[in-house]
Parts: sequence; structure tokens; C-alpha cells
Amino acid sequence: MKFYDRESEIAILKENELQSRQSAVFTVLMGRRRVGKTTLLTTALEGCDYAYLFVSKDSEAMLCQKFQHTLEEQLDIRVYGTIRHFRELFEVIMKESLNRHFTIIFDEFQTLYKVNPAIFSEMQDLWDRYHRDSHLFLITSGSIQSLMKRIFEHENEPLYGRPTSKLTLQPFTTSVIRQIFRDHCPDYSNEDLLCLYMITGGVAKYVELLMDAGCHTKEKMLDYVCRQDSYFLYEGRDLMNQEFGNESATYFSILQLIANGMTKRSDIDGTMQKDMGAYLQNLEKNYLMISRLKPLLAKSNSKVTAYEISDQFLRFWFRFIWPYQSLVERRQLTLLRQNMEQHYEQFSGRTLEQYFQAKAMESGLFTMAGNWWDRKGKNEIDLIALNEFDHTGIVAEIKRNPRKFNTKELEEKSQALPTQSFGEYRLSLRNLSLKDM
Repeated sequence: MKFYDRESEIAILKENELQSRQSAVFTVLMGRRRVGKTTLLTTALEGCDYAYLFVSKDSEAMLCQKFQHTLEEQLDIRVYGTIRHFRELFEVIMKESLNRHFTIIFDEFQTLYKVNPAIFSEMQDLWDRYHRDSHLFLITSGSIQSLMKRIFEHENEPLYGRPTSKLTLQPFTTSVIRQIFRDHCPDYSNEDLLCLYMITGGVAKYVELLMDAGCHTKEKMLDYVCRQDSYFLYEGRDLMNQEFGNESATYFSILQLIANGMTKRSDIDGTMQKDMGAYLQNLEKNYLMISRLKPLLAKSNSKVTAYEISDQFLRFWFRFIWPYQSLVERRQLTLLRQNMEQHYEQFSGRTLEQYFQAKAMESGLFTMAGNWWDRKGKNEIDLIALNEFDHTGIVAEIKRNPRKFNTKELEEKSQALPTQSFGEYRLSLRNLSLKDM
């Protein structure tokens, strides 16, 4: 699959690279695994002098030997003798950058925690000492977002405040997903588009796998997921183990409950038979895997909340693959596929709501979008999108089948909106279905 989108990110990286020719620039690039960080960097820096250093789980001495070889090969930085400590290697880089301009990429930077946690203090010392006279463009990229946030955003960490720019690479937008699908299959159906969004959430690697395999229909996509050699069968587990480590069992259980529709804190606590508050907060704040939803414009202290898995692929994986690991291990994948088909329409209905909420925000017409429901659960609105500047917005009912719309019911629900929150907005009513994707 060819390279798509990322124009704004490429422009920022090119500007930073140009700026670093005069004074050092330290950029942090974060984003979930498989979202395309490495491809972005190599595309943006094409034609520039750079060294790509992948931080593997080796000993410090072994890692430094690999880095030393790469620096000699890619930037012609000659070092006599053998470097065994990261501090020595980074000092060589900083000193070399005093006299020439080049770029260094440390990929999977957070892995240095496992190599030697003292490395970050050593980097801080050397960066503070040399960067004012340096011409280095330093890029640290990482996919374990909890560790990357800890390294660069916690005040007690040595590299806090050192980066000059931070980028978080997001999955492809709905418009880019449509463009990719159109290039590979001009006559795709909206059902096929919804399935592609449901499985991939716009993550570049997942989209690439399906498009390169010629999976252009809902049936072929689900068949591909359930193949014996499928990449998707184990991807969720690999992602979670990478993030959670020894505490993965509890987090797996919580995410499975949420994926199956148990979205209230009280229900989760009851099923787990203990207070899950700390785990839910970690999933939301540190791991960025769930969102705590409130009715749009609800007060910050509102107790009317629900939890939802933020990542489309993980939401799909925890609903249809993780609970049935015994089927995966026994290679009874036909049964796995049948279960997906049986529950597809119900599950994809919420996916369609999320698609339209994302599309509303990407349109540039609205400053916020979300759901609304009252405390009793009697009135629920699938999408409200508001523009806080001109006080306009839309209220929409979203259904897969347009024949199920009830305009009168939507009008009644919109009239139930609290006037103290929505009274100043001019709201128009919409019905949205698969045909409007």
C-alpha cells in the first residue's frame, strides 16, 4: 500500500529538521503500535542525513555496539574502541553535532527503561550541557504510551521539559480511510467501509494488511481475520502484554466486560467483586485505552457516566476474539467466524455511531460531538454535534437501516434536552444511516 496522508506531520518534522540546522531540536513522537510512526519518519526525512537506532531488549553493552555500528554505517561517525555504556555513545553524538548537522532517531525509546533506567538522567545531563551549541535533530519515538508519557510528562522524570516539540500520531481519519478504500476498490459498499473501520479503526498496518490481501468486502475481511495464520488473532494480546506486563489478567477482564456492553462502574465492580476504580483510572489516564463518556454538556461532577474502549480494533478484538481463545487454540475458527456473523449487526450499530461522531469532528464544523442520555435512560440521542462559536448544532438518530427511523421520536428526545445546557443552540434534526457514510 502506498503512503497516505500525514501532510501536517511531515510539514512539522521538516520544519524541525530545518530549525535544527541552526540550533538543536528534540522531538517526541508517540502513538499506538502499528499506526505508522516509523514510516512517517523515514518518509519525512528522505534525503536527509539521519541514523535510525532501534532500541531492542538487549544488554546496554550489546545495544551500544549495535548503535556504534549503525552510526558508522549511516552517518560515518567513527569511534575508536568499543563503547559499552549509553552515556559514552550519546556524548559522541552530542559532540559530533557541535560541528555538523544530522538527525538521530531512537525508535521504541521507552525500552531503555528495561535496559538501564539511569540512561534518562545521563541523557538529561548531556543534552543540557551540549544542546545550545548543537545542530542535532533528536527524535525519540515510542509505542508504549504509558511509559512515554511517564518519561516526558511526569515532573519528577529527568527528561521532563527537555523536548522542544511533541507529536502524537493518530490513526487515519474517516476521509482518508475512504480514500484508501476508493483507490483499492472503487465500487466498495458502505457496509464494507463500516467493517473496515470496525476492524482497523484507521490503524495504518491493519488497513494495509486487508487492502494488500484484496479483502474489499465485509465477508472477505471477517474471513481474513479468522484465518489460521491471521495476524489479527494474536495482535490484541501482544498489544496488551506489551502495555500491562504482570497485571494483564485484571485489565483483560475489565476490557472484555466493557466490550460486551458492561459500561457502568457499578456493574464492573459487581462482576469483578472488588473496587475497580484504580484500574479504570489507569486504563483511561495512563494507558489511554478507554474513555469515560458523559452526556454531552453534562457537568464535570456528573455521576451519569459510561466507559467505552477508545481503540476500534481493541473493541472488536475484546468482543469477538479474546473471549474465545479456546476456539483459536483448537483451530475451530469456523465457529469463531460464525459468532462474528451472528452478532455483527448489533455490534456494528455502535461502530456506526462512533464513525459519524468522528466524521462530525473531522468536518471542522463542530467543536464537540458525542452522545446524550438522561439519568433514567428514557431519552437517548446517538449524536449531538455543537459549534460553540456560532451556537449551532445537529441532533441525529443513527441506525444501520434507514427504514427504522422515527422522526417524531427524535423530536421528542430533542425537546427533553436540558434548556440550561442546550437552550442557546439552534439545533437541526438529522437521520443518519449506512447510506450517509
